[in-house]
Amino acid sequence: MGDSIVWLRAVTKDYGQGDVVVRALRGIDLTLDRGDFAAVAGPSGSGKSTLLNVMSGLDRPSSGEVSLDGRDLTRLSRSELSRLRLTRIGFVFQAYNLLPVLTAYENAEYVLMMQGVPASARRERVMGLLELVGLGGMEDRFPRELSGGQQQRVAIARAIASEPALILADEPTANVDSKTAAALLDLMQQLNEEKGVTFLFSTHDRKVMARAGRLIRLVDGRIAYDGEAGSLEALDADEG
Repeated sequence: MGDSIVWLRAVTKDYGQGDVVVRALRGIDLTLDRGDFAAVAGPSGSGKSTLLNVMSGLDRPSSGEVSLDGRDLTRLSRSELSRLRLTRIGFVFQAYNLLPVLTAYENAEYVLMMQGVPASARRERVMGLLELVGLGGMEDRFPRELSGGQQQRVAIARAIASEPALILADEPTANVDSKTAAALLDLMQQLNEEKGVTFLFSTHDRKVMARAGRLIRLVDGRIAYDGEAGSLEALDADEG
């Protein structure tokens, strides 16, 4: 897996100005390889969400270099960053972020429509994905007609529909029960192993950390640990 997909060097991110400046990231050096199944953990306020935002181009770093899929994000325009996110990054959010007026099929199809994929190709891909995530026969249901776990499965189908280089999952198990969380992790692990999809989770959930092949722990905007998740018990359990 030596082929890197994300590369950060000496990255800092400050918010505010003048005398009120919060340094969310403090000199981050990080490389993520294709096929990684990794988790970013740490106390609240440690910089997890900021790291994902910088990595995806949603936020620009205050200093340092960020490369995604071979492209230097700090040199791209807003429109170029939007296009890169549309084609190369999938997002899975804690709150699902499904469009309530669209069906499961339409939500999963949405990114492909924005990419201009022909209708016949969209249908073949989306129907296959909904079957893959365990929602075959539910394509015409609206989000309000689905459980939390089913909504998150739609979100996962939407995230992988465009066959992105990277999926960023921000607290994907936070709003579901433990049984559903385990099933979602099984699904994402299957996609990682069988399709080579690269995942990076931001999480407080120790079950997610334990599943990850790699664990990155942030404390006060710095990487305090980066290694095998098997060392989980040796880490500070205070996830604040």
